[in-house]
Amino acid sequence: MTKPIQTDALPPEPRNFTPEDLGAEIVRRLTYSIGKDPSSAKPNDWMKATAYVIRDHIIDKWMESTRQTYESGEKRVYYLSLEFLIGRLMRDAVSNLGLLDEIREALDTIGVDFDAVASLEPDAALGNGGLGRLAACFMESMATVDVPAYGYGIRYVHGLFRQQMSDGWQVELPETWLAHGNPWEFERQESSYEVGFGGTVEALGENGGETQRCSWKPQERVIATAFDTPVVGWKAKRVNTLRLWTAEPIDPILLDAFNAGDHMGALRESNKAETLARVLYPADGTPAGQELRLRQEYFFSAASLQDILRRHIQQYGDLRSLPDKVAIQLNDTHPAIAVAEMMRLLIDIHAFDFDEAWEMTQQIFSYTNHTLLPEALESWPVPLFERLLPRHMQLVYAINAKILRYAWKEKSYNDDQIRSISLIQEDGERRVRMGNLAFFGSHSINGVSALHTDLMKRTVFHDLHTLFPDRINNKTNGITPRRWLMQCNPDLVSLLRETIGDGFMDDAGKLSELDKYADDSEFQARFAAVKRENKVRLANLVSRRMGLRVDPSAMFDIQIKRIHEYKRQLLNIVEAIAHYSQIRTHPERDWVPRVKFFAGKAAPSYHNAKLIIKLINDVARVINNDPAVRGLLKIAFVPNYNVSLAEVMVPAADLSEQISTAGMEASGTGNMKFALNGALTIGTLDGANVEIKEHVGDDNIVIFGLTADEVAERRANGHDPRAIIESSRDLAQALEAISSGVFSQDDPDRFKDLVQGLYDHDWFMLTADFDAYAAAQRRVDELYMDEAAWYPKTIRNTAHTGWFSSDRTIRQYASEIWKAGS
Repeated sequence: MTKPIQTDALPPEPRNFTPEDLGAEIVRRLTYSIGKDPSSAKPNDWMKATAYVIRDHIIDKWMESTRQTYESGEKRVYYLSLEFLIGRLMRDAVSNLGLLDEIREALDTIGVDFDAVASLEPDAALGNGGLGRLAACFMESMATVDVPAYGYGIRYVHGLFRQQMSDGWQVELPETWLAHGNPWEFERQESSYEVGFGGTVEALGENGGETQRCSWKPQERVIATAFDTPVVGWKAKRVNTLRLWTAEPIDPILLDAFNAGDHMGALRESNKAETLARVLYPADGTPAGQELRLRQEYFFSAASLQDILRRHIQQYGDLRSLPDKVAIQLNDTHPAIAVAEMMRLLIDIHAFDFDEAWEMTQQIFSYTNHTLLPEALESWPVPLFERLLPRHMQLVYAINAKILRYAWKEKSYNDDQIRSISLIQEDGERRVRMGNLAFFGSHSINGVSALHTDLMKRTVFHDLHTLFPDRINNKTNGITPRRWLMQCNPDLVSLLRETIGDGFMDDAGKLSELDKYADDSEFQARFAAVKRENKVRLANLVSRRMGLRVDPSAMFDIQIKRIHEYKRQLLNIVEAIAHYSQIRTHPERDWVPRVKFFAGKAAPSYHNAKLIIKLINDVARVINNDPAVRGLLKIAFVPNYNVSLAEVMVPAADLSEQISTAGMEASGTGNMKFALNGALTIGTLDGANVEIKEHVGDDNIVIFGLTADEVAERRANGHDPRAIIESSRDLAQALEAISSGVFSQDDPDRFKDLVQGLYDHDWFMLTADFDAYAAAQRRVDELYMDEAAWYPKTIRNTAHTGWFSSDRTIRQYASEIWKAGS
């Protein structure tokens, strides 16, 4: 068993933190790591040199945290996620180190602007939306609340695509965030593992049965190599590790084939391996796309489990103490294959019998569900699964047999219930259900808002919940207040510190002390001034990127999230069309100037989502250029939404659009970010909106529309969207304008099918909620016109959303699920 080097044998070199010393360190790094003289250095050179200096200071804390965990024998948490939307790290790291002012001053002394340097850092393309950003917030909060943790994922070379607009259409381009290197990561060649696919399975011995040990001989093998990024908690109390895997072939080049002239064939294995870490969420509309996605999920799960078991054996000698020292959290179904992989490792490699391995697996794993959409609860065709992972298919059948026998004999489940819980979907094409596998293999299954958790029990996991009634629990999502308040909204933080002191910086719950200032006219004016400056910053960004001028005095109405029909960007733009018609028809009214901002990416194969983006841009082109509107309404779809763009848009929002079909948004975290930064929410009673309403008060949020139960009732008993449309003049006129080509004169039929879908079925209840949504928007106008009514509400949103800190969420996970941390 390898032990770490005694720390007293290598005393750490003392570091100085004065601006003068930090400035000297930056120049030294520029010279010896970048190879540049200060007189010829470019901004990107200064960015890297500054990052290296910050990283050096992190390393001291990182190694200290690692040694402390090893020596104390604390339980470690391993967070498996296909996404980590970490964003830029420089400001986050230096702020949590407590060196932001010193670094800023150090750069000033050598004539370099910190903000300009920080803005040059690439935005890591390691995630898509809320799930990946939640994982990033959780990693930072685990370090902040002193939970020893590793995050495991894939080091995507391109990650999610870079979004551009071509004549209003989304165009997907490779995101080249790694083109010039990543100063925050460390390659760990010693942490490399073989991962196999395909091949044959041979039994070891003659007993047979589900407890039989087997030898899997993969046909293909790749090497997973680790790249580590340190994750700094607030005040650098702990530094944890984000470990991302890249894929390499066993044989980079088949030399015989190359010398024989088959140059492409010689590199085939190399290209096949590298594809595993090339792109996040390859389009899975084709068999090849499905196969690549399953390969990715197994690749990172298998490498991560090998790493976890290796670390445990190195420290403790054997695996019997694994449940006491290891907690593995599955972030959605993407890493669910880890359940079967753990069973394979314990049975085939480490000689545990089936029942003992299964008991240990369930004690170790827990699973977070993020969706009630059946298609998002991944499943894989049995032939594909069996071809790629033959041993795992055997184990899936064995696990399924064990659970189904228990349900049949001990719980008297009928045939319908057995079909519902089975790991093998038998209706139509036979498929392996990954959500059920994650549920079976975990001792805890949590939802991410109170409503979502209740609906899990009643819908997608009803029969599983009946079988195991103690497993489902709620852990409402949270956001890290360091990035989503302290770093993205420094002027508001300065005002808060001056008004209520610094306590909220350590405990976001202390923001509640702001409540007593909500009706103070002087504080309202200062709060409004901060909002105005944030709006100016966004207006300048939109002007630079899009050439669109917007007035910061207008209401900034913002919807930023993945483009999906259930999130209802379509409802937003249809209402904007109706509002546009009213402005032109009734010029005598005192309309509130409004800018509606949209941002988000549509999955490349999601036709309707991409059509909605095109519609928004087509409508924007017409409205923004219509002099009859007199600038009272403008539309802006800001391309290439990412963390850095969100950090500008969130503090600038007056109105936060959280308008998903009730019962379909698991939680949302954008709703929390906007409220924390003093935006009023307009939304349905969906996801965490329900809990935000409870915390900020009914008078400080604008709720409209059907409830989740009402949506379910309409779907079950009949929903007649055509009748609703015909009874709503504004809605009918807006849809007629869309379908007749008013906004698409180059192709009048472009949106006919989109509109026809609303007439025919309208699964997402746009028509049912339209009139209520439009009325709610007019209530918002009335409030915005009266500053004495508006600002107390927005201030109370900031005051009462401290509960939605991810620190609170992680403390609940740690104490109630993982049994880890202090």
